[in-house]
Amino acid sequence: MVDDLAALLAAMSPRVVYLHNPADKHDTHIAVFLRCLAALRALPADRRPAQVLGCEVWRNLDWLLDADKTVLDDSARPDLAAQLIGAFESQVAGGKRYDLAIAGRRLANATFFTSHATDQASALTWAMDLTPLVRDPSLDVEAFTLGYLDRLRADVAARLRKFS
Repeated sequence: MVDDLAALLAAMSPRVVYLHNPADKHDTHIAVFLRCLAALRALPADRRPAQVLGCEVWRNLDWLLDADKTVLDDSARPDLAAQLIGAFESQVAGGKRYDLAIAGRRLANATFFTSHATDQASALTWAMDLTPLVRDPSLDVEAFTLGYLDRLRADVAARLRKFS
């Protein structure tokens, strides 16, 4: 699978690749992420994309510090976004309305992102910048991902101490 993915990526030469994020809570998403990362790392350094982003999918990324968020503005084409998620029957069948939930998550992200300013976007998705994992294959995925949690922990602790 990794070889097949690497061949596809080499043939397409994308500038940006969007993946599941390594903190997703869906096991299949993590497996897909890891195989895609292996494929990207298998490419010659000069053939790797300029940017690789791990996007919100099953687990949202609102817990990232604002400085750690890559902001993806989804405002321009809400009808297209709804059609894309609606194209996956499993996402809207059986009473689970992931299509509505995704739209709600994006609206909430846009609303809560800048608390003291007028919203510049009506729909935002968060992503982790995974480019360092692709540029430096020696980086450990687990340590890299837990670094985001370490920064969140430090921020929470500092805010609590500030007013203790």
